[in-house]
Amino acid sequence: MSGTALNGTDLGGATRAEYCVVACADAWRGAGEILASPMGVIPSVGARLAKWTFAPDLLLTDGEATLIGLDGTVEGWLPYRQHLELVASGRRHVMMGASQIDRFGNQNISCVGDWERPRRQLLGVRGAPVNTLNNPTSYWIPRHSRRVFVERVDVVCGVGYDRAAGARHHRLPRVVSNLGVFDFETPDRSMRLASVHPGVTVEQVREATGFELTVAAEVPPTREPTPAELRLIREVVDPGGARAREVGA
Repeated sequence: MSGTALNGTDLGGATRAEYCVVACADAWRGAGEILASPMGVIPSVGARLAKWTFAPDLLLTDGEATLIGLDGTVEGWLPYRQHLELVASGRRHVMMGASQIDRFGNQNISCVGDWERPRRQLLGVRGAPVNTLNNPTSYWIPRHSRRVFVERVDVVCGVGYDRAAGARHHRLPRVVSNLGVFDFETPDRSMRLASVHPGVTVEQVREATGFELTVAAEVPPTREPTPAELRLIREVVDPGGARAREVGA
């Protein structure tokens, strides 16, 4: 892609990281006045891009107790009790990471291997069960591989579609990786390849995934950033280029 910024400057082609940013931003499209809780650089840049452009009603937090505007100024007070009320009522959309994720969206960030004697200790379950059962949860995975996209997660932290029967606000809108975008818009709510990033083939995605994906006959490319979005990403939201350091090409 090539484009021209609003000020007439040639922007050049969008990078893989910038495709990932807009894919994450689109997770909040049409969300309305809802708390965006992005975890990681790319999701954070994506959430701020969404608020700058098509989702002005998004609420952004400093991660502690205040709601902040795009320029960092305080817009409101959000103590922990009110934060949890938003979580429990489905009025937050969090984008988390995953050390493992399976075909139904079960996520593991606790440990790798047997629970009694794990090969690797990770973060712990943390708030993943509450997040996934009470508000929409998407995932950002910067390095797509069979070690992450597994047939069965070793520990269920975030709850997938096969385990969430009756959960009122459970919803997994999308998974974004450095290879493509995925959703669960299938009859059995298993993972589907929704789009591939430029330079990535469907076969590459299949080879890097440890389970059988649902793949349509024609898989579209991931939406490319508009010139206005590229200008915002590069000049306003992430002028230091932190996004590039998080993406495994």
